[in-house]
Amino acid sequence: MFRRINLKILKFQTQLFQCPTKYYSQEVNRLRNIAIIAHVDHGKTSLVDQLLRQSGAAQIQEHSRVMDSNDLEKERGITILSKNTAIEYNGHRINIVDTPGHADFGGEVERVLSMVDGVCLVVCATEGPMTQTKFVLSKALARNLKPIVVMNKIDRETANPDKVENDANEDQLEYSLLYASAKNGYSSFNPEDREGTFKPLLDKMIEDIPAPTVDTTKPFSMLVTQIENDPYVGKCYLGKVYSGILNVGDTINSMDAEGQIVASGKCSKIIVRRGLEQTSENQAIAGDIVSVAGIPDSYVNHTICAPEVTEPLPHVAVDAPTISMLFYVNDSPMAGREGKQLTFQVIRRRLLKELETNVSLQLIEKNEAFEVKGRGELQMGVLIETMRREGFELSVSPPRVIMKRVPGDDKKFLEPIEEVTIDCDHEFAGSVIEKMTLRKGDLKTYNDSGEKARLIFEIPTRGLLGYPAEFKNDTRGEGVLNSIVLGYEPYRGAIDKNRKGSIISTSSGTATAYALVGIEARGKLFIGDGETVYPGMIIGEHSREGDLEVNPVKAKQLTNIRAAGKDESLRLIPPIQHSLEQLISYIQDDEVIEVTPTCLRIRKKELDATKRKNLKRRPNDFESFE
Repeated sequence: MFRRINLKILKFQTQLFQCPTKYYSQEVNRLRNIAIIAHVDHGKTSLVDQLLRQSGAAQIQEHSRVMDSNDLEKERGITILSKNTAIEYNGHRINIVDTPGHADFGGEVERVLSMVDGVCLVVCATEGPMTQTKFVLSKALARNLKPIVVMNKIDRETANPDKVENDANEDQLEYSLLYASAKNGYSSFNPEDREGTFKPLLDKMIEDIPAPTVDTTKPFSMLVTQIENDPYVGKCYLGKVYSGILNVGDTINSMDAEGQIVASGKCSKIIVRRGLEQTSENQAIAGDIVSVAGIPDSYVNHTICAPEVTEPLPHVAVDAPTISMLFYVNDSPMAGREGKQLTFQVIRRRLLKELETNVSLQLIEKNEAFEVKGRGELQMGVLIETMRREGFELSVSPPRVIMKRVPGDDKKFLEPIEEVTIDCDHEFAGSVIEKMTLRKGDLKTYNDSGEKARLIFEIPTRGLLGYPAEFKNDTRGEGVLNSIVLGYEPYRGAIDKNRKGSIISTSSGTATAYALVGIEARGKLFIGDGETVYPGMIIGEHSREGDLEVNPVKAKQLTNIRAAGKDESLRLIPPIQHSLEQLISYIQDDEVIEVTPTCLRIRKKELDATKRKNLKRRPNDFESFE
């Protein structure tokens, strides 16, 4: 019997050796590469969880977000980094890439489009397609990627599938449409169905999405779209294999976008994803999405290839950043007390490491700071929060818009303009329009859709800085704001800032309730009794224009007439607590945020009061140029 089995294996190996092209072509035809595209909170990650669960690829607990592996992703309920997995269904392997839905992480989405042959567009049946969703879909259609549209959350009472479907334009009409509830685990071609499985969607993925168009006869080549670290083999480079076959032990090169060989090595490991597991394979074929190890230095958008390849693979151009922030070494009186990563060189290495994987960021090294350019306050906030959790101490400046000079006229500037889509109750629409107008926004569309109003504005990026937090307060947390960069237009003029002055500490020590009681009548406090302060630290917001300098450590002078034990208890209003994103949008040009693993503090960039008075405030709200 064993001899018969060995003869069969030998016969199969002989057939494979005689016609490898036919065998690998059959393997490629059973591959499907698809990206999941959706806006924030439209159910994209939940839908992927259901596909994993129902295909048997993974055992998943209810209400878990298995594709969100990053701590910040789980806390915020958003996807920050694109991730891929694979499921086996009806003899096919479907590689699924879960992508971020927020505009600030659009660089991740644009890279992913180069790996896939189709997209699954997830749209909320109530809110409809958002600005960012349409933007990413337009890029997918420009690459001739086949779309499948899933109208999610169809089980909601507020679902309006007919209206949402009519939001598509003529270029987007050729698609398969399914109605689904990722929460309840069903999909259907009929919006009235309220039960079933995700089998209709899986079938459509195989029917509508084409197999990868690749050539297994050419030398091996793949485009790096993401970099990961393996504790045993070092850096692993994730990407789609565009041509050829790679075996463990093969010699490979890393080629940059200009075609220069930057590194060479031997493939030491090939990693593929099946469900939630990572497995090692001996071979990777064209069309599959794999991770490759064995080269010390390669970067996103580089081509990993066989030695005979001479031309790099084309890569997706990522949109330019629109804002910048300065990262400083923390030089406050409390520096070094709460963190371990402190020095200029340590911060430099960390930011350079971030650039290896985050292609939408740019870094410029200055004398005493690093200028980090990105695509939004949220992206910057995620980077700073990640560094903070890694033990870093640093100071960061407020965001500044990146302007362009008009060619031939240095006195004229172009600034980034964004399209902002706002959904809010009708009672808040008037307030929103008023504040957006003050921020140089132009109202383009006002749609009345039942209980909600949809407002579409075109506004300078600098007009949006700091507005999302204010918008949440104005709409009592029920409004939704989304934006996408349209392009550059002539500078629209100065924007009046409505923030009051700061309450600044003049002393070092521990804040006392006795001192704070007198100070809180002059404004809103950011600190409470017992907190450590130092000169130049901002402890509150003044109720009037201009800064107010106070002594928050002043203690009550005790006498033999009024003893300490007889003193009446002092009650303070609870201090205002800010998140990192709120502080980024709150601080002014002469202020910085002191970021440590345990605390967030605001301070003046110049701590000395006398020197502050001699410094002139910057005359405009931009200093960064392309």
